[in-house]
Amino acid sequence: MDIAVVDYGMGNLRSVQQALRAVAPGASIAVTGDPLVVAQAARVVFPGQGAMPDCMRELEARGLRAAVLQAARGKPFLGICIGLQMLFERSAEGNIPGLGILPGKVVRFAGDLRDVQGNKLKVPHMGWNQVRRIEQPASPQGDATITPSPSGGGLGRGNALPLPNPLPRSEGAVAASTVGGSPKVDEHPLWAGIEQDARFYFVHSYYVQPQDAALVQATSDYPQPFACAVARDNLFAVQFHPEKSQSAGLTLLRNFVNWNPV
Repeated sequence: MDIAVVDYGMGNLRSVQQALRAVAPGASIAVTGDPLVVAQAARVVFPGQGAMPDCMRELEARGLRAAVLQAARGKPFLGICIGLQMLFERSAEGNIPGLGILPGKVVRFAGDLRDVQGNKLKVPHMGWNQVRRIEQPASPQGDATITPSPSGGGLGRGNALPLPNPLPRSEGAVAASTVGGSPKVDEHPLWAGIEQDARFYFVHSYYVQPQDAALVQATSDYPQPFACAVARDNLFAVQFHPEKSQSAGLTLLRNFVNWNPV
């Protein structure tokens, strides 16, 4: 099996399967709730929709937890939407533990969000929004921050959001290089062919707050910036839905299919 899409009963996974088939017509792709199939697949996609407590309960009830943990630590792995949030230690939605693969927590958008014009923003955050890739490494001094994109991410600006000081990157993480005397982070392979500030489709009321700033691959603004893509070693996960994000989303999925992390 080339690609396993983990099915634990939460969300319309056929749209993910169809998008993968569009970018990898020669690959064998299965939507599966069988832990053995997940374990044997060369690549794993971990999507999900709904409430975090329900997702965690169903994952446990179907005996998929161990297979997902193993896949996230040893093969190309793509988390989508709730599949991103479940990777972290704890969620404010139901105050429940996640899988604990990545350090950090999941929190809810505030109820009084407003854009730069003062218009009230609805929760859930639903629709198209710009995604701004992190191009520079976090500052070596003081707290790292997520800063708003110059355009405000298309939905309004917020103040910089403090993050903990970045921990050392683990082996296989995105490497830093020096260009013209200035350090710059090499772009993650999954962003290849995707423009800066490309728009992706979101539907969520909660978002992740990674403890390690080095995990953050991209942010979006609603109206303050929040982490919407993270990566470590063989793992990449996004808050948006690439399968619903037209050209940019299909490009990201194609890059995942061709990605061979060290």
